[in-house]
Amino acid sequence: MRQALRSHWPEYLIEAWALGTFMISAAAFTTLLESPALPVRQAIADPDLRRALIGLAMGLTAVSIIYSPWGQRSGAHMNPAVTLTFLRLGKVARWDALFFALAQFTGGVLGVLIAVWSIGSPFTNPPVAYAATVPGPSGAGAAFLAELLISMGIMLVILAVSNSRRHARLTGVFAGCLVALYIAFEAPLSGMSMNPARTFASAAAGGSWTHAWIYYTAPILGMQAAVEIYRRINASGSVKCAKLDHPDHVRCIHCGYEPAARTDKQTGLATTS
Repeated sequence: MRQALRSHWPEYLIEAWALGTFMISAAAFTTLLESPALPVRQAIADPDLRRALIGLAMGLTAVSIIYSPWGQRSGAHMNPAVTLTFLRLGKVARWDALFFALAQFTGGVLGVLIAVWSIGSPFTNPPVAYAATVPGPSGAGAAFLAELLISMGIMLVILAVSNSRRHARLTGVFAGCLVALYIAFEAPLSGMSMNPARTFASAAAGGSWTHAWIYYTAPILGMQAAVEIYRRINASGSVKCAKLDHPDHVRCIHCGYEPAARTDKQTGLATTS
């Protein structure tokens, strides 16, 4: 544990930053488009269009985090269910998985609290209500099934694309596109979480725990099911690494990759990128 903390604490902090940033973005765009206190809701009367715009904003946010220098370093899981999936696949060490999850929960809560402080009542009051994820009119059963299926779907895509020699660098784009589509079309069923830490962050800040068990179980079960499906449809079933983007110039605590040493032309000393 101590060795993991000493060596990998930057990646843990990055995971906290990543989900915190995602939550701040979710709060800002949801408030902008859904709060009756702001003029955008009146200007865009169609709720489906507003939801699609939120989805587009959050998809771009996810892509930006994944391909950012910090996101490239930690792997940009932003989600305990993703980390647990790679733990099961043997691509994340146990202590790293624990500290990733703790960082994700902490970062998510801090992100929502920053949004409460900076945005105020338009974010905390209904209908935005801390951007909480709660079941839609179809009920808890439909929400659970929807969360299970979308979580399974996104993990299947992540595994398939990240392990494709041709398309691996597009993993973040595919994930961001699915986030956008899920918010646009699935959100009326469950609020579109796929992420226990994301749901916990809004619930903890707002004190609303309506059917919270759905969002702590369905994403994990869905992504674990994706592992089984991937192993059955992929002949080798091999998984390269736990990073969503794996650039050559950044170390990887998951697979042990270190950037190749190079010689600095000015000093003649061996350095790394």
